[in-house]
Amino acid sequence: MARTGGSGATRTVMDPDDRREAIIAAARQLFAEQGVGRTSIADVAARAGITRGLVYHYLTDKDTLVEVVLEQHIDEFVEDVRRWDAAREVGNIDKALADCVALFRRHLGPVAQPGALPRIEDTRLYSRFVDRAVRALVDCLQDTTVAAYAQRHRIAIDHVPETFYVLIHGLIGLAASERKVDDRVLMDIIRQTLHLDPSDGPLSSEGLPSEAPPSEQQAPRQQPDAPSPLHPEGE
Repeated sequence: MARTGGSGATRTVMDPDDRREAIIAAARQLFAEQGVGRTSIADVAARAGITRGLVYHYLTDKDTLVEVVLEQHIDEFVEDVRRWDAAREVGNIDKALADCVALFRRHLGPVAQPGALPRIEDTRLYSRFVDRAVRALVDCLQDTTVAAYAQRHRIAIDHVPETFYVLIHGLIGLAASERKVDDRVLMDIIRQTLHLDPSDGPLSSEGLPSEAPPSEQQAPRQQPDAPSPLHPEGE
């Protein structure tokens, strides 16, 4: 709805929820394009076509706005993992891994890509964001893929949540800092960490490899060095 003020200027009147989402969307675009630290409330207001006062009315301050944007990214990442889990093709571990890596690529893609991650210059903020994202992803996997597998099979790895935590941290760090790393490398890292060797038998109904008989199990192999930790932009 449009209204004309006393000065003759026309402004759009929006539902409060729609206005709040428009402000958040403007902030997401700017955070991805120019970075969180370089984006001011005035920038967000200009992008959304409103006054700074209206931004403060809906989001209180910049810290609140940043937290909301980061939480949206985490929620979207987790929801994509749930969709990946639901769509896994039984018996096709290669496709499951390839789709998983593609999912990570989408969420760690270049800034020109829709929904791109914000550029976070502050080291502590970046670390908190990544840690929250990883913990949310691990909780999601525990509730879906891992839980379904554990109902019918013995899990071949110890310390399951911690293993997934380290694995996802490493994948995010490697994919973000070395964007040209081949997808096959990322898939191999997942295979080695979770003991999903190419020689494993058909997948179970949960999409994970069935445990081989004792006579066919391979001896433990030395794991590769862990990927380098993820560094925020500019570090």
